[in-house]
Amino acid sequence: MANGNNGAPAPPEPVRCAIYTRKSTDEGLDQAFNSLDAQREAAEAYIRSQASEGWTALATQYDDGGYTGANMDRPALKRLLADVQACKVDCVVVYKVDRLTRSLFDFVRIIEVLDKHGASFVAVTQQFNTTTSLGRLTLNILLSFAQFEREIISERTRDKQIAARKKGQWTGGRLVLGYDLDPRGGRLVVNPEEAERVRAIFHWYLEGEPVSRIVERCASLGWRNKEWTTREGKAAGGCALRKCHIYHNAGQPALHRPRASRRRAAPGGA
Repeated sequence: MANGNNGAPAPPEPVRCAIYTRKSTDEGLDQAFNSLDAQREAAEAYIRSQASEGWTALATQYDDGGYTGANMDRPALKRLLADVQACKVDCVVVYKVDRLTRSLFDFVRIIEVLDKHGASFVAVTQQFNTTTSLGRLTLNILLSFAQFEREIISERTRDKQIAARKKGQWTGGRLVLGYDLDPRGGRLVVNPEEAERVRAIFHWYLEGEPVSRIVERCASLGWRNKEWTTREGKAAGGCALRKCHIYHNAGQPALHRPRASRRRAAPGGA
């Protein structure tokens, strides 16, 4: 459009671009040039190529290193959406669509927020225009495949853990009362002192003693829940046993062996 004063074209409206980057794991993030840096560099180059259209990159960084794309529980993404809602962002730029999210449901939610506040979305390596119906269709198809890939990876991980457990290997999680983690890793070893307590608790349970009474007996004996030290050297657990702990331990596969239940088939001791 021409300027009324001298006939020169009017400068384009400024487009404030927020660059969002994500990596599912924190592996390699301590390197001088990591995956997040590479994503940001590609996005900045794309924004510079659109400088004639008024595009400029915001100085604020929205980096989620070590966060999955399966949900929206990510600090940088939350800040980004808050800034979009505050009308501080005109365009969200990512390297690839799956950097923003791998969930089709979450993607629709994010696009709704962008549309509501007049912001657009660009994937540097995948040229899509979210303002057209065809662009939305293409993005939805792409996100469907991204979600499918995530679910396949989850299934493979779950199958691997099941196979490891069948071999008696420890696959992580909170330690249960009666066991310690082998210093060499990979499996659980019986803690004799705790094992005796577990057997006593199960004996009382199988005898039909109310769980509230079992909790009282444990308290009188000074028995507490499993205590361990995290990899960071912090003490965890060790709280007084409550009903939920008794029920939780009763449902632990690591403490089970075939046996009649409180009436017919209940778990045995450690």
